Amino acid sequence: MINGKQIIDAIVSASNNINNLRTEVDALNVFPVPDGDTGTNMSMTIGAAARELKHLPETATVSEVLDKAASALLRGARGNSGVILSLIFRGIAKGAKGAEFFTSEVIVNALKSGKESAYNAVMKPTEGTILTVIRETSDRIAEDFENDNAIEAKELWTRVCRYADESLAGTPEILPVLKTAGVVDAGGKGLLCIFEGMKNVFCNGEIISLLGDSAKPVEAVTRAVSEENVDIKFCYCTEFIIDKKKDLKDGSAIKMRAYLESIGDCVVVVEDDEIVKVHVHTNEPGNAIQAALKLGSLMNIKIENMRLQHANAEWGAGDKVEEETDVPLAEPEKKYGFVAVAAGEGVSQLFSEIGVDNVVSGGQTMNPSTADLLKAVNMTAAEHVFVLPNNKNIIMAAEQVVPLTSKKVHVLRTKTIPQGITAMLNFDENIRSNENLNNMMVAANKVQTGQVTFAARDSVVDGKAVKEGEILGLENGKITEIEHSAVKAGYKITKSLIKKIDASMVTIIYGEDSSEEEANELESLISNKFAGKVDVAVLNGGQPVYSFVISVE
Repeated sequence: MINGKQIIDAIVSASNNINNLRTEVDALNVFPVPDGDTGTNMSMTIGAAARELKHLPETATVSEVLDKAASALLRGARGNSGVILSLIFRGIAKGAKGAEFFTSEVIVNALKSGKESAYNAVMKPTEGTILTVIRETSDRIAEDFENDNAIEAKELWTRVCRYADESLAGTPEILPVLKTAGVVDAGGKGLLCIFEGMKNVFCNGEIISLLGDSAKPVEAVTRAVSEENVDIKFCYCTEFIIDKKKDLKDGSAIKMRAYLESIGDCVVVVEDDEIVKVHVHTNEPGNAIQAALKLGSLMNIKIENMRLQHANAEWGAGDKVEEETDVPLAEPEKKYGFVAVAAGEGVSQLFSEIGVDNVVSGGQTMNPSTADLLKAVNMTAAEHVFVLPNNKNIIMAAEQVVPLTSKKVHVLRTKTIPQGITAMLNFDENIRSNENLNNMMVAANKVQTGQVTFAARDSVVDGKAVKEGEILGLENGKITEIEHSAVKAGYKITKSLIKKIDASMVTIIYGEDSSEEEANELESLISNKFAGKVDVAVLNGGQPVYSFVISVE
């Protein structure tokens, strides 16, 4: 039988294994647009569980370990692949509820529950993905146990890995895009890496070590942490930017500094005409935030538990998942508040200007975790909090916040920055939250979004070869143009989108890899083509990845 300590070691081993292989898993992504990458997101998600489990005693039962792991996975979940992984483990924990040991019967029930948990959470399951791998593996294991209920747990888990491998090999036959690219599903591969990492403990009694210079045996890390005791007087490193109220009185920031000095140390308050940058080490981050809200709206909030940072020193492969989510709930000062995900100083500032209380840094290549979003929600001083993910790969992580807070959270399924901006502009504080949710999404779905980026990898799009580094033009997420010039690609997709809906307004948001001159060149091309019919505005968004994000409405 497999005990709780072995489950702890197995999840650490699984985390190490997928971390070692994450580049290989990332490379399986067939869509050439830069993204959060499946291997990286899954590695960071299960890494949150590996770090959390080291606090459990070795006497913990299998049920206790899996419950703790599922909770940590949920909060650390990044991207759709990370969320689905967390859902699988949530189901596994449910199926093993009350179990002291990981017996064959418990494994069968756990995998069945993991399969159901993942499928039930996805509105339109896509076969040929991680979902197929967990379903087929679970079904075959259940059949084996039904035929031979005396099979040992270690042998059964060996079959889990074999069946997952065989299911993964079949994903290209189910999903044509995989077959065209000559690869297997990335999420399914990530799940196999995790299962194989666990098998190494169950069958060989060994934790897979991290590769590279940062790798250290788990025992050595634990010993080093326990032998050094650092006295940290103020626990939370708290940072944020205050977007100052227009009528803010002179000297308010000085008073803010004096208050922070009374509740912490390492205080830095830097002010200009528009913002106040704040840094403080304190045991009262909630009070610091409440005081700051009197000066204006907040953005770029970051709270780190320095005791946990010390305890986690040298743990893992260097990718840090912030674990501290027990941020005090901001007392409601208004009925409605807003959290938006955005990357780029200009885009973040724009969201703040149109009413967003807290902007979470993130986007296409840096998906924030559920914990990141939960923190922002808890810090929002409102009864109802609307969350705008603004990226399809962040929606599922945002939806996991709902049961984790006592605040009333409403997730708008916005997939792009233009959708998020339009949704905010259609908010009406005089109507109910459900009406707002509907109206804001109806408006958001009418917006056409153009994006210009680069190919992160060689691929094939609609039968046409795409080479790494080529410029891609996307219309509502679909690649329609392959060019060598960002301006040319931007012009082509914008022209197409304008004609589709007979648009009258275009907003060009240029990113950190584009210049104002290039944005103005694109603006001139569009204005000349649609003279008198379309108004064109240009904004400096400063966003990474996308040379241009274009709103057409």
